[in-house]
Amino acid sequence: MNEHMVAVELEKAYRLLNHGPTVLVSASHDGVDNVMAAAWSCALDFSPPKVTLVLDKATSTRALVEGSGYFALQVPNVGQVQLTYDVGNLSLADAPDKLQKCGIELFRVDGQATPLVSGCSAWLICKVIPEPHIQQTYDLFIGEVVEAWADDRVFRNGHWEFDKADPSLRSLHYIAGGQFYAIGESALADTGKPT
Repeated sequence: MNEHMVAVELEKAYRLLNHGPTVLVSASHDGVDNVMAAAWSCALDFSPPKVTLVLDKATSTRALVEGSGYFALQVPNVGQVQLTYDVGNLSLADAPDKLQKCGIELFRVDGQATPLVSGCSAWLICKVIPEPHIQQTYDLFIGEVVEAWADDRVFRNGHWEFDKADPSLRSLHYIAGGQFYAIGESALADTGKPT
């Protein structure tokens, strides 16, 4: 486990996704691990914390999520742009050695079978809330966040601090055709409250 990986209070877990990053989705079932990139995920609720994720029926990861009932969302960073692109464009069905080809290093935390991707800026393990109709009709999965962590070099006191961290730790935001943007500079509004 990464020395900078610290637990995030579940009531603040939504903040890990609230800024709309591209995510890496990992899952495991029957001894098979996989990781894919996804642009369509978001925070859904605060308490208990929930997320949504679109998983196309054609993805190998979806079968692992359906089999295990769990998935992890990770927030990759600028330092992982090629890895993120690669896992989003190579299928486990076509390349059984996908994870090795893409340079993915996985680890697990005590008490959880779902693999996590090393080097990310945040990790959320989610338990699927079964909604068969929306899963089949819209490819939309709802997950309850059961554990969350972030890299303390970029997420502290329940907030992202991209401005204070190494630029390589900034989150990625996918556009199309292999083009990503890194999250930009902070712009603060006057809330009338002390910061």
